[in-house]
Amino acid sequence: MNIEHGGNIYKVAQELGLPESRIIDFSASINPLGVSKRVKMRLQEELDNIHNYPDPDVTELRKKLSEYHGIDSGTILCGNGSTELIYLIPRVLKPRRVLIPSPTFLEYERAVNSLNLNKIELKQASTIVNLSLKEADHFRIDPDAFINAMQGCDMAFLCNPNNPTGRLLKKEEVLKIAEAAKGLRCLLIVDEAFIDFCTGESVIRYVQDNPYLIVLRSMTKFYALSGLRVGYGVFPEYLIGKLKALKEPWTVNGLAQKAAIEALQDSEYVKRTMKLIRAEKSFLENSLKQLGIEFLPSEANFYLMRIDNAKEISMALRGRGMMVRSCSNFRLGDSYIRIAVKLHRENELLIEELARLCRV
Repeated sequence: MNIEHGGNIYKVAQELGLPESRIIDFSASINPLGVSKRVKMRLQEELDNIHNYPDPDVTELRKKLSEYHGIDSGTILCGNGSTELIYLIPRVLKPRRVLIPSPTFLEYERAVNSLNLNKIELKQASTIVNLSLKEADHFRIDPDAFINAMQGCDMAFLCNPNNPTGRLLKKEEVLKIAEAAKGLRCLLIVDEAFIDFCTGESVIRYVQDNPYLIVLRSMTKFYALSGLRVGYGVFPEYLIGKLKALKEPWTVNGLAQKAAIEALQDSEYVKRTMKLIRAEKSFLENSLKQLGIEFLPSEANFYLMRIDNAKEISMALRGRGMMVRSCSNFRLGDSYIRIAVKLHRENELLIEELARLCRV
């Protein structure tokens, strides 16, 4: 599978001969406010300490996360972004059959397939079971269909809200799947990378009651700490020791730990973010409707659009210094583009370009 993520502004800037600051990146769904002022100030204060090794146990951040979520700090494992944990879990647990819906985040399949590259450690290869989501249903994940597909699997990945569709399962629906996973003895990994945009829908507090539930979270999307790489997972206690035994040390650097701690305390930033996202989503939805561009309903900070000449439009936008996310490697063909919600002027520029291109 060809893996090319959004956010590679460096490649596009080099192709166009532009400074990176001139690229408008709609391909990566990051908080358009950028890093909060409080976090920037904290990072400045910490510069004199970067000669020290980071805390390998990430103690202070785990304590802050336990207070923030109301969970036991002993169930939290931090990583170099949640992607590190996505790879760590299959590597440690070596699943036989893994359920992955399609389309969804590409790294689940890649992480499982990476196991098969080292078959010496495996008694048998890991098999991926794909649950194809229906285009006619706007790629919604049906809980009953997901539960049925889990039969015979010992691991399943569920992205909520899903990437690249933006579709959200309500908390009650995810808990229904998690309860079924317990009965089937199938480890359910719920990736909540975008759940901060969906108040009240996280299942992170329910891990303590279900030995077959794992919840992953990211500080990349909502808090814009993409370049620092920090994420975390909440695990049943019996898994923590197994994962730590094979996890590389010092993967969460010192600045990332301090930035994450400060971000969690910045309630004003959260309020500003939610207000901005609500307003700009409304603007984008109304504008896309006026242009006659089809898009999926989204609970996240991005939209999946269907345009017949999506590939040509993507390249034309790229030539104008605007990056959008081609979705062909999500098994969606060449008719889908994902766009992030940005600041108002940036969103206006995108709509203006789309209007011009759709008239051609």
